[in-house]
Amino acid sequence: MSRRLPPLGALRAFEVAARHLSFTKAAEELCVTQAAVSHHIKALEQELGLSLFKRFNRRLALTDAGQKYLPPIRDAFELMSVATRHIRDDESSGQLRIATLSSFATKWLIPRLPRFRERQPDIDPMISTSYGLVDFRSEEFDVAIRLGRGNYPGLHVLHLMDDWAFPVCSPRLRTGARALREPAHLKHHVLLHDSAVSQDRDAPNWRNWLTAAGVTGIASDRGPAYSDTALALQAAIAGNGVALGRRSLVIDDMRAGHLVQPFGPELPTQFAWYLVCSPASAEQRKVRAFRDWLLSETAHDTKSGRRRVSSTSAGRS
Repeated sequence: MSRRLPPLGALRAFEVAARHLSFTKAAEELCVTQAAVSHHIKALEQELGLSLFKRFNRRLALTDAGQKYLPPIRDAFELMSVATRHIRDDESSGQLRIATLSSFATKWLIPRLPRFRERQPDIDPMISTSYGLVDFRSEEFDVAIRLGRGNYPGLHVLHLMDDWAFPVCSPRLRTGARALREPAHLKHHVLLHDSAVSQDRDAPNWRNWLTAAGVTGIASDRGPAYSDTALALQAAIAGNGVALGRRSLVIDDMRAGHLVQPFGPELPTQFAWYLVCSPASAEQRKVRAFRDWLLSETAHDTKSGRRRVSSTSAGRS
């Protein structure tokens, strides 16, 4: 039994025009003329026997039929895109395209990648960093590692680890006439700020940490700010001041003795780390291999972090 479907070009024109709500922008994305897009849409509407767009003087809107038609058409193109990528690239090996934050790549992922390569020598990670969210429909990434609440509709989402925030500094600041021994001693030291997260009221910052520590009389906004978490931590390593670090991003520098935690408390953060990808990509062997390795690494860090917190608490009781 044959299936009579509208022409693929007309369906593609509809999906792009509906996404932009603009024939002009659709023409730019498809590299055709606006007239060609309009022709495709009219032909599709004639074949379906109904209108998909409401046309106004300077804007478009989807009709009820258009709103119902868009999701399955969009999903179908996503499936075709993923299937095509699978054909072009061997899903069992080859390049694994990873998107994540610069701080996570620098302070957590890159130092651990040699262990992944030992386990999966046929998979080549390619890491790209940015603060924006990946659109898996239009960007060529296999997976992304995100810091958030885990609410990513339409994507395969896997929780990797929770996080905690606490002060960190160079070991040199623990000695001398103004040694850091208790939170009140911060009045004698520079506070380092992470401007990448400080604008988010749910992110850990010096104001809410000082409140939790019961410290008053210290201006929480004084001190230099850095556009990237890794820069703020590097400034702390250099002895330039005290940073508020996430456990996931400081654990290696603490193990190496580059950073120390002078005191608590440790604040649980509202955001956690998640691995996300399209549902179709989640079934690729190379993605599953990377997922399993990530889970083993984060489980180890979480366990060692809990041991450190436990021993620190016992030592201060």
